[in-house]
Amino acid sequence: MSREAFIVGAGMSRFGKQSHRTIEEIGQEAVRAAMKEAGVERGDIDEVFCGTGYGGVMLGQRILRDLGMTGPPVTNVENACSSGATGVREACAAIATGRAEVVLVVGVDKLTTFGGGTLPLEASDPDVANGMIMPAVYAMRARRYMFETGATPEHLAMVTVKAREAAALNPHAQMRTPTTVAEVLASRPIADPLTLFMCCPSGDGAAAVVITTAARARQLGVQPVKIAASVLQSGYYKTGFRDTAFSELTARTVALAYDAAGLGPEAVDMAEVHDAFAIAELMYYEALGLCERGEGKDFLERGDSKIGGRTPVNPSGGLLCKGHPIGATGIAQMCEAVWQLRGQVGARQVEGAKVALTHCTGGGIAGFDHGACAVHVLTV
Repeated sequence: MSREAFIVGAGMSRFGKQSHRTIEEIGQEAVRAAMKEAGVERGDIDEVFCGTGYGGVMLGQRILRDLGMTGPPVTNVENACSSGATGVREACAAIATGRAEVVLVVGVDKLTTFGGGTLPLEASDPDVANGMIMPAVYAMRARRYMFETGATPEHLAMVTVKAREAAALNPHAQMRTPTTVAEVLASRPIADPLTLFMCCPSGDGAAAVVITTAARARQLGVQPVKIAASVLQSGYYKTGFRDTAFSELTARTVALAYDAAGLGPEAVDMAEVHDAFAIAELMYYEALGLCERGEGKDFLERGDSKIGGRTPVNPSGGLLCKGHPIGATGIAQMCEAVWQLRGQVGARQVEGAKVALTHCTGGGIAGFDHGACAVHVLTV
């Protein structure tokens, strides 16, 4: 019989530029925090998954070495921005099959290693070889979305303003200074219509969770958060015209997650969404079913996605302002969801939250909407 998986501990480093620290030190901070919250010791961990986009060979073993946690099976996971979330999916499988009782998942990246600018992509990809970078991709998506829906650059700026308001309340966030629509629009142009403040920052950080069974969670005596759905999908390959104003991959993945959890979008109390660029959040409101297609700007204008709104989105500050160290992102979203469902986040608390959704997608590959998309539904 398949066993359900529960998060019993969550931990993060602060996201930001940490050039003075090694990637191993950053990862270790998150691991210690998650294990302390769960109340588990080194010998309790049966299996480990480590998600990273740019951390190099055997990062999981390198992180655990200095913690005295060598020996258990370690699987390093690279799946673009979904790396950490993919590790959580594998942890759920290890719990479900009885292979492990307590699993540690950590995600970490140190992007300041690259010295700023856009992240390197795979040169063998034909789009990359012809100059494709992610800000340009999302700028094109923004242009098409605005054409189809009547959204304006001001709406994109409103996404950033909302994210900064939330991040100002999050001690783990990278960009914590509130801003205005005018300031966002006046920030340095990156790829029209995107300005600097509409793009997620480059930075360093780690996040970790401890996942276990219902029985073990009761023994630990901590408040568990159930992983009601853990779904991973990849994009369909398609040449020629692609509907760039909508994410088919996200819509397909979340439909499977809703089905697995036995609920619909109306049940979601808060969501952590992959807003690497401001336009993405508007698109994902729609693809996740939080509003109808074409109504993302209206959902935003009404304040439905703000803390205190109908369905708060990215109360952590999201990728735009909490930050986006690639491998850590999917797990950081789950940390926020866990703390929200437990009522532990103070001024940014979503009152009465019982169901949280996390959504992580990424990987720019020629002919694909995205390379990978992971959606998790967490409940208490």
